Amino acid sequence: MRKEIWFGLSILVAVVVGAFILMPPPSEMTNGHLGLLMLALIVVAIMLGFPTAFTLMGMGMIFAWLAFRSQNPNLAVQQTLDLMVQRAYSVMSNDVLISIPLFVFMGYLVERANLIEKLFKSLHLAMARVPGSLAVATVITCAVFATATGIVGAVVTLMGLLAMPAMLKAGYNTRLAAGAITAGGCLGILIPPSVLLIVYGATAGVSVVKLYAGAFFPGIMLAGLYVGYIIVVAKIKPQLAPPLAEADRHVSLPDYAEKISSSFSKNVVRGLVAGVQGKVKTDAPSRTLMSQLAIALLPAIVFTAAMGLSYRMVTAPEEAVTTDVVQMGSGFSGEDSKAASGGLQEPPADDGGLKEPPQEGGLKEPPAAEVAKAQAPAPTAAAKAATPNPKPAATEAAAGERVAAPTTFWIALGVGTVALLIFYAIFNFARLEIFKMLLGSFFPLAVLIMAVLGTIVYGLATPTEAAAMGSMGGLLLAAAYRRLNMGVVKESVYLTAKTSAMVCWLFVGSSIFSAAFALLGGQEIINKWVLSMDLTPVQFMLLAQAIIFLLGWPLEWTEIIVIFMPIFIPLLPHFNIDPLFFGLLVALNLQTAFLSPPVAMAAFYLKGVSPPHVTLNQIFLGMMPFMAIQVIALALLYIFPSIGLWLPSVLYK
Repeated sequence: MRKEIWFGLSILVAVVVGAFILMPPPSEMTNGHLGLLMLALIVVAIMLGFPTAFTLMGMGMIFAWLAFRSQNPNLAVQQTLDLMVQRAYSVMSNDVLISIPLFVFMGYLVERANLIEKLFKSLHLAMARVPGSLAVATVITCAVFATATGIVGAVVTLMGLLAMPAMLKAGYNTRLAAGAITAGGCLGILIPPSVLLIVYGATAGVSVVKLYAGAFFPGIMLAGLYVGYIIVVAKIKPQLAPPLAEADRHVSLPDYAEKISSSFSKNVVRGLVAGVQGKVKTDAPSRTLMSQLAIALLPAIVFTAAMGLSYRMVTAPEEAVTTDVVQMGSGFSGEDSKAASGGLQEPPADDGGLKEPPQEGGLKEPPAAEVAKAQAPAPTAAAKAATPNPKPAATEAAAGERVAAPTTFWIALGVGTVALLIFYAIFNFARLEIFKMLLGSFFPLAVLIMAVLGTIVYGLATPTEAAAMGSMGGLLLAAAYRRLNMGVVKESVYLTAKTSAMVCWLFVGSSIFSAAFALLGGQEIINKWVLSMDLTPVQFMLLAQAIIFLLGWPLEWTEIIVIFMPIFIPLLPHFNIDPLFFGLLVALNLQTAFLSPPVAMAAFYLKGVSPPHVTLNQIFLGMMPFMAIQVIALALLYIFPSIGLWLPSVLYK
């Protein structure tokens, strides 16, 4: 029997034995203990291979019937059925879950647009001089594609077909190659638009928009740590990730580019300008040279437009404050002026304190002079202009002028200009061809991602509306690359329905399970147990994340979110922990659910498409360093919460 099977069976036996040891005798067992027994049995059933959603529903209804039976045996069946209907209806009426099928549909369409092959090839050519360039390009491709799709299985499978043979052919270590593919593919769990964040938001009652904004920088940080680890390993041990051969770095050039490079200059801008002016004889028409020059100048055009827009934003004039109101203190005179000049003061003590107002006369009409004064028309604009009041006028003039740009803007402008000059100094025709490959693969995905995430983060659209826009973008992208046909649409719709049904049935099952757990008093027992330990918020956070980390070994993220999050979330207010921050830690922690044996689905996805000599144990061993990186990233996020909370705090004050 294989080692991973022994490992899984040992965890299963440990759960069963632990449940029997910790449970009291049947005569002393209460409903709360039945709830804890239900929790242990659900883990055992899932590890035995039973469908998670229907196991949750079945187990929840059985134990809910036991809870209702202990109160009123005659109504137990009716109450159990009512509970099932109510929980199913509450899931159906949850608007947040509408975005799940739309995001999944977008992901399947983007996957079938056949962009990932072009993206991987262009990235590994662009990074040919970076140590471990193939593995680095793999992680970046996975991160970009995971952002566009959010489907871990699709990303790992496609990258296994593309990157694994390329890395093995280049002499890469099998473990490093497998670890880069599986770790990069799992980034879709964390980087928005992530289905996990939607499920957590619906479970914990946290805004999905804020979760998306908060998970953006932690996802980039984790991908950056992966890339840094690969570069360091390739630098220290080049035999694990050898540099690309010169033949693999070669980029074929068009005829006109070959002629300009050999006869005039390899620099793109100088060569194309000379070609347009006729200084260099080429067979290409002027229109072709002009279009290539426009493509080469795109970075400068985009940088100029971005800095111009930024300048208008940072130097926008302050809104003019109207001065039609009477200046404070200008209407006082005499003793009123004296009283007002001192600001807020205590009333005189010698007046006898608080008194009733004088009673004689009662309510009276105000004197006619005061009535006339009150009814006098307000001074006209001309009269105001004639009155000497230079200070408000100067204020209005200053308010209409643009403010000076901050120093940071000029620093960014200077740094960007220098970087742009260096870029164009080394921008040759080979790099132009790579840039055109990136334009055809990376930038369409970048536009789609920014359109979807930008509208969500900036509050222009709800997640559901943005997901609908993303689905339309996926259709347009597939059509633009001539991959849109009835077969692709049919398959994408079928897979979307299958995935969405799984997620929604999981929600129904977890809702019934959580209700039964609460009815039995299991949540109350756990709360009392945790509170009795008198933990500090730091200790509770460490305990919770350690439990989630260990649960990631035998269980998938779906089971952890829908079963165990309802247990942790009620304890957060007691320890004064923000559910948003806790959700970001959980999402980062649950990367282990796809990278930890025995239920490491990413390993099985990769094994299914890898060459026969790549074993499952090699894939598991390749995952281990990346799991350690995840723990480091988790610690960094906890020590520096601003990594995840800064963007939501800026956008949603």
